[in-house]
Amino acid sequence: MATTDVKVIGAWPSPFVMRARIALNIKSVDYEFLQEQFGGKSELLLKSNPVHKKIPVLIHGDKPVCESLVIVQYVDEVWASGPAILPSDPYDRAIARFWAAYIDDKWFPSLSGIARGPTEEAKKAALEQVVEGLALLDDAFVKCSKGKVFFGGDRIGYLDIALGCFLGWVRVTEKTSHLKLLDESKTPHLVKWAESFCADASVKDVMPETDKLAEFAKALMAKFKAPPPS
Repeated sequence: MATTDVKVIGAWPSPFVMRARIALNIKSVDYEFLQEQFGGKSELLLKSNPVHKKIPVLIHGDKPVCESLVIVQYVDEVWASGPAILPSDPYDRAIARFWAAYIDDKWFPSLSGIARGPTEEAKKAALEQVVEGLALLDDAFVKCSKGKVFFGGDRIGYLDIALGCFLGWVRVTEKTSHLKLLDESKTPHLVKWAESFCADASVKDVMPETDKLAEFAKALMAKFKAPPPS
């Protein structure tokens, strides 16, 4: 299948855009990366995702596919000859989807809340939820990986992508808030997994540098805290 007609609309700091890029890298699919400007939305983005108007969008030929985990599943199905991303066993696949939904619906909003919480009490509550979630995910890793390197086994899979895309933001949170979220004494399996994930060939070129991402986070927070224009 031709791969020159594949495009990803996104931005380098976005963990959700990373998911699409990692999936394409796993499948060795060449693609064009169309960067959105911070604070703006291109005509192509608005045309390609008129419902949510957000990144990422995968454009395959003239067909847009939206939502990061939907894109990952699409890539896995279309380029089926490459390494499998989703587990082949239906139960394992269901478990991977369950934890991916937990990460997006519960865990990541808490991670964002450590910096964005309106009060110190709210930030503390968010931190507690993040730490609790990491403990749950450490336990999930033991069950899902079955003694292998990744959640997906010997190779990066669906749940690895779902969680691993946030590692850059975990590092930024640790750096800016002077915290230790991934702690060998509390989440030993995730600590080792994170090292393997970031070193993987499909990941290392799209994982943002911590300092660069921290500078972006500073600009994002300034915009977040700025009063609305009168």
